[in-house]
Amino acid sequence: MNVRDDTPKPHFVLVPFMAQGHTIPMIDMAHLLAKHGAMVSFITTPANASRIESTIDRARELNLPIHFVALKLRCVEVGLPEGCESVDKVLGKEQVKTLIDAYSMLYKPLVSYLHAQSNPPSCIISDLCQPWTGDVARELGIPRLMFNGFCAFSSLCRYIIHQEKIFEDISDDNRLIVLPGFPHCLEVTKARSPRNFNSPGFEQFSAKIL
Repeated sequence: MNVRDDTPKPHFVLVPFMAQGHTIPMIDMAHLLAKHGAMVSFITTPANASRIESTIDRARELNLPIHFVALKLRCVEVGLPEGCESVDKVLGKEQVKTLIDAYSMLYKPLVSYLHAQSNPPSCIISDLCQPWTGDVARELGIPRLMFNGFCAFSSLCRYIIHQEKIFEDISDDNRLIVLPGFPHCLEVTKARSPRNFNSPGFEQFSAKIL
């Protein structure tokens, strides 16, 4: 994707899920896009931006067209401690759900930021776990590509758990349940399944990402 100097650069908006294992591959993607002539807006929050300062500094040293945009996360408003902006900072499953709700409140600030850009966005690439960005893309009339950092096996297991509702009537969190559809016996317990399947209040979130 080589772009001539006299033509507007494609503008990609990257929205990672705020966890290091999700953010790092999105940073790699931002570098690849920028090196091929695209402009990149990398959306983050103040506390998360402070954790990738060396990456931000390096991008500036290389003169890459990557803009790290730190949007304020309304932590206190939703009942989280100030600065609790990533998954590894929360205490318990209920706070994870609250943090996910807080991320969705970045909708209006992100739309305002993108409307203010002289080079309008061409495409949003967002993490699987940031489904609200689909509404941003629809409002702006641009495509949204979903980034899924999970391996194929993990994604298939999550899909089967959701579609087959295998934990729906299970009260014993440590009971082994057979996942259907595999050539060999594969068992999982509710207690060790992904938290979005074994915690009350995560049903709508699971439906959006799957």
